[in-house]
Amino acid sequence: MSAPRPADPHPETTGTASPALLRDFYRTMLTARLLDEEAVALQRQGVFPAYVSLRGQEAAQVGSAAALDRDHDFAFPTYREMAVALALDVDMVGYLASHRALWHGGLYDPMRSRFAPINAVVGGPVPHAVGWALGERLRGDPGCAIAYFGDGASSEGDVHEAMNFAAVFAAPVVFFCQNNQWALSVPNDRQVAGGSIAARAAGYGMPGVTVDGNDVVAVHTAVREALERARSGAGPSVIEARTYRLGPHSTSDDPGRYRDPDEERRWRGRDPIARLRAVLERDGHADTAFFEEAEREAGEQAIRIRDGVSSAPPPGGEEMFTHVYREPTEALRAQQRAWREEAEL
Repeated sequence: MSAPRPADPHPETTGTASPALLRDFYRTMLTARLLDEEAVALQRQGVFPAYVSLRGQEAAQVGSAAALDRDHDFAFPTYREMAVALALDVDMVGYLASHRALWHGGLYDPMRSRFAPINAVVGGPVPHAVGWALGERLRGDPGCAIAYFGDGASSEGDVHEAMNFAAVFAAPVVFFCQNNQWALSVPNDRQVAGGSIAARAAGYGMPGVTVDGNDVVAVHTAVREALERARSGAGPSVIEARTYRLGPHSTSDDPGRYRDPDEERRWRGRDPIARLRAVLERDGHADTAFFEEAEREAGEQAIRIRDGVSSAPPPGGEEMFTHVYREPTEALRAQQRAWREEAEL
């Protein structure tokens, strides 16, 4: 495990952030990268049935999460937002429990972390985010929702219906699309019409912004401005963070079957972690000691989380009856009694 080295000797960022915030971004992004590597290894070892890597998308996730008001806002993730969870201080052993199939949605507290249960339905988190945001508006509370989805999900009807509904009712929500160029094996030019995903926002009467998703400062600035707009009552926005998934769609995918290796090499040269490191070095905001300490701490945290999720005991079988209905039906109670009788044999 090691941090990527800068590929661009003259890195650029859009927007401003304090040196302390930049260093925090770097630590979190690096921890996410190393934890992602551990998670892939756990799947290869048979601990996880499957895993979806976020490698290459750390800036989009950490920059967006850092813009949230941790007391009032709420994030609605897909199955790939591990770095968002990390940035929001989610219990990462509990988060990764879902990838080990110990519990659907993870064994963590969504209300404390402001991070909704993992949603594996393509486009599924988006209408949930709009519903929550509308509830905030009707209550007169200041919270905003951020809905995460990918470029492939942008073609789903649920996403468009949610955008239209949010615009009509001025729901305080930010639609955050991580456009990683590939909807599994389908490239952008075969599934996105109209020039960009952000351009679709105009059809719903809301602003749409395209941002460099590998520039953590640019992402943070764009999301912060969209949240301020939503909080002021001006309604929703669409942000398209153009990034790239450096690995396969999931651990069962082989991108070599459909991606050009030259394309992958070009995007590796824009690695968001290496890029941020180059900015920190160029501007004198971090020295060698900082990077060595950041790598040591990130590696230790990744290993601690890996070991925690590997050794976590599975929940008891009776929990399959616990969260089916708020008021259990007689049929469910009968099934539970039958399970108990069989378990006692």
